[in-house]
Amino acid sequence: MDWLDALRELRETRTPAVIVTLAMVRGHAPRNGGAKMVVAPDRIVGTVGGGNLEATAIDRARSMLATGSAEVELLTLTLSDKATTEYGVQCCGGEVTIMLEPVRVVPSVAVFGMGHVGLELARILARHELELHLVDSRAEMLQPKRLAPATDDAVARVGVHHSPAPESVLRMLPAGAHVLVMTHDHLEDLAIVDQALRTAGLGSIGLIGSASKWARFRRKLTEAGHSAQALERVTTPIGIAEVAGKQPAVIAVSVAARILQLIEEAAPLASE
Repeated sequence: MDWLDALRELRETRTPAVIVTLAMVRGHAPRNGGAKMVVAPDRIVGTVGGGNLEATAIDRARSMLATGSAEVELLTLTLSDKATTEYGVQCCGGEVTIMLEPVRVVPSVAVFGMGHVGLELARILARHELELHLVDSRAEMLQPKRLAPATDDAVARVGVHHSPAPESVLRMLPAGAHVLVMTHDHLEDLAIVDQALRTAGLGSIGLIGSASKWARFRRKLTEAGHSAQALERVTTPIGIAEVAGKQPAVIAVSVAARILQLIEEAAPLASE
């Protein structure tokens, strides 16, 4: 398997990685400029020359994976008997500059309910590198013409899901997916939150609504067998306090800002 096939497989399995490239070679080195390898948490594909050169690059790549780094780094190594690293000496006589390029797991967000707020939220989130799932029990809310302003020039990979039982879509979501619940029907909201709490591996669970709505939900969810600790996974109201207002577009900006914060906070965990 070459590095490109490996990278494709890692992206499909939602595994973070670092592409290591010999960006520049001066003098003699084990490989020519442009040589690549891919470093994942539990595997390495390809080679940039072996020895302390490669060991140093792998060590740095693994550190980047552990911290969830998103920034490209350049690492310059001199290959002479006067330049030592903890991995030993490599006496080729040249100097190499290595580029380390993180490839992070594409975050996943599912918006349940494509009403006014959901549509505005989709418009914002679709401009980010995400796997974005739009879910509604009403087929008319998911018509291409209605979604076009949000999806026509989307950066995100957008999946549209119509289901009379929208909570059934939860089992299709990848691990770590952030769930936002804002349907037109409180019974649907309750069913989605109930099933989200029973679905292993999800990220955050956000519920739109008032304190009185959550008080009713909390009572019903407790009666359904959920513990107080489990209910702490649900955030309501959703959004950030610094952006307040009841207009759909304002709520959407607030919620999107909080989701992007959660994605950044969760990034290091993707490599664990």
